[in-house]
Amino acid sequence: MSKIFKMSFASIYPMYVKKVEKKDRTKDELDQVIYWLTGYDEAGLQKQIDDGVDMETFFAEVPQLNENVTLIKGVICGYRVEDIEDPLMQKIRYMDKLVDELAKGRKMEKILRK
Repeated sequence: MSKIFKMSFASIYPMYVKKVEKKDRTKDELDQVIYWLTGYDEAGLQKQIDDGVDMETFFAEVPQLNENVTLIKGVICGYRVEDIEDPLMQKIRYMDKLVDELAKGRKMEKILRK
């Protein structure tokens, strides 16, 4: 089991915020991307942060993974996201990929696969 599975979402989230804000994107845009991917709303996302859930629990409790996740393609951390076999690791890397796209200035409608 990967150690990232047991890392708390609350410890990773501020790193995502810092990454996107450093590139002149906003926390609200980051949240919008996470809502799109996971189906969490503001209260649901905040509860996951407040409860200190690990990444495994964060994704296990996702209200509704977006039906268009299979449209997320490309390389993250040296791996093609579409080829990752472990379902949990793939979901984590989908989120990483979306955060990267946001930080790289990609248009929101492209990130959200519209």
